[in-house]
Amino acid sequence: MIVVTGGAGFIGSSLVQELNARGRDDILIVDVRDHVEKEKNLKPLGYARFLDRDDFMAQVQSRSLPDVTAVFHLGACSSTTETDEAFLRKNNFEYTRDLAIFALETDARFIYASSAATYGNGDQGYSDDESRLEKLHPLNLYGHSKHQFDLWARDQGWLSRIVGVKYFNVFGPNENHKEDMRSMVLKGYLQARESGRIRLFKSYRPEYEHGGQVRDFIYIKDAVAMTLFFYDHPETGGVFNVGTGQARDWNDLAKSIFSAMGRETQIEYIEMPESLRDQYQYHTCAEIGKIQAAGFKQPIRSLEEGVKDYIQNHLSSF
Repeated sequence: MIVVTGGAGFIGSSLVQELNARGRDDILIVDVRDHVEKEKNLKPLGYARFLDRDDFMAQVQSRSLPDVTAVFHLGACSSTTETDEAFLRKNNFEYTRDLAIFALETDARFIYASSAATYGNGDQGYSDDESRLEKLHPLNLYGHSKHQFDLWARDQGWLSRIVGVKYFNVFGPNENHKEDMRSMVLKGYLQARESGRIRLFKSYRPEYEHGGQVRDFIYIKDAVAMTLFFYDHPETGGVFNVGTGQARDWNDLAKSIFSAMGRETQIEYIEMPESLRDQYQYHTCAEIGKIQAAGFKQPIRSLEEGVKDYIQNHLSSF
């Protein structure tokens, strides 16, 4: 059996969908049924069981789960603005730690979600070389909680046996339940449809024009393919970036949205909330040489290709 925590969520449900396409439905989904959009994500999926987290963890602790061959741990708090440190430690660090111990004790493949937020302001670069983990300084508590487990797993000597995937800016179908944490592709599409313009944050650093802050935007279908690469290659271990290796700015993103909609680009620059200014990343870009060296050769969609597929094939009737 394959376990997917967060299996009703964005990346999790997309991963289950791809496992189904491979003919696998012996899947245990672990999640919280707390949003109607999660129910929509679950509806087309094939899976054997659904458990909420507490029931699942009780069976993990008692070692009473049926034979588990792999655990994709994608269920945690993903809010970059969460301020409850104890909540993040429990839901991101301790939850991941306990599942890693379970997986290693039962010889199950363990693949967990880390985050590009662990890189902080990028002053130490975006290398996924584990020897550089100590140099990273996340800007927010969410990033710190993810980084805390990466460091702990390294110190335990486990990174050769498990895989942490550092997702950069993932966008695509099945993200509507994320509300404020939805991608700017979805938010921008809705803004453009309703008002004819897209609102982007102003820049507060002179070296970046308004909307010129850059991100590594990766389409969900590519993020899932990169994640499943590690399932297909159990000999591979470590922390790996999941991104395109291309830095694109928010203006490019807005232009891609309008192009996919067949509309003229109209951008409005707005003030960034003061609460975000000190923890805002102005530049992120994944170094993906490590995953390529491990054997991942599949072409990765450009920003324009991903946005076009998302809008025209998934959002046109949204």
